[in-house]
Amino acid sequence: MENTAEYFCAYCGESSITFVDLSGGFSQSYIEDCQVCCRPNRLFITVDEETLEVSIDTDVTY
Repeated sequence: MENTAEYFCAYCGESSITFVDLSGGFSQSYIEDCQVCCRPNRLFITVDEETLEVSIDTDVTY
């Protein structure tokens, strides 16, 4: 099952939408390039087990 969620780029602050594969678990992390500035963001994804609401925190990658 897939869902979309918004995150804010750790570099430029612009918002982007990403697909989240809910079958990947309730806690995920991966790297995705910003759709605006193309810099890599480390996404920390958490999914609420009851509501399936997705939240994303970002951090810069080195």
